[in-house]
Amino acid sequence: MNLGLQNKNALVCGSTQGIGKATAILLAEEGVNVTLIARNEEKLKEVLAELPNKNQKHNYLVADFSNPEELQKVIENTELKFHILVNNTGGPKSGDLISATSSDLINAFQMHVICNQILVQAFVPFMKKEKFGRIINVISTSVKEPIPGLGVSNTIRNAVGNWAKTLSTELAAFQITVNNVLPGFTDTARLDQIIKIKAKIEHTTEAKMEQIMKNYVPAKRFAKPEETAAAVVFLTSEQASYINGINLPVDGGRTKSL
Repeated sequence: MNLGLQNKNALVCGSTQGIGKATAILLAEEGVNVTLIARNEEKLKEVLAELPNKNQKHNYLVADFSNPEELQKVIENTELKFHILVNNTGGPKSGDLISATSSDLINAFQMHVICNQILVQAFVPFMKKEKFGRIINVISTSVKEPIPGLGVSNTIRNAVGNWAKTLSTELAAFQITVNNVLPGFTDTARLDQIIKIKAKIEHTTEAKMEQIMKNYVPAKRFAKPEETAAAVVFLTSEQASYINGINLPVDGGRTKSL
């Protein structure tokens, strides 16, 4: 299938590891000019060197999404414009919602909703001009079913989900689509952290907790980052032009709701 992405420009957030990095690599393989963005410049340089390059123009930007003002300045100071925006930011710390502080919620809201809004407002004018835009938000299956022990994440991920759905209706007439990919248990550093926390709470080993979590999934395994990235890349394509405003779980069948 020809995804029609040759010479498109993409900004991929959180692209130094996990799903973000896998997405950047797959987009580059499709002929996209990829710009990475994250807070660690050394890691950005390493990933930039790994990107497939067939006379493409790959770049990186350095920004810390815990500081929306810094992100705003970085975006204002770049001349880069994008057809594709992949919003992908590490999840808030785990814990019960009742124990979360106001700062926990405010910081997570800024990191996910406010930073997403900054990026969309910066790049939608170019997407409108080009009559092509794809905004993909990598969030969580908690949009459909809250996950125990991830109270702040459950709250903020749903805020992103509703923000995205609203935008999808506002931007559709300009050939811009807005969709969400909902990863399940994916073999990333974030999942390693969750396994450690759950094992400690349940007074068991990390190996046993890993197997327990795999047993939650009908596929009986964790996803590879590349599997989730493949869904993201398809939604950025010409072939996905009539898919808009959806939540797409990539979870091996774990989510029980439709």
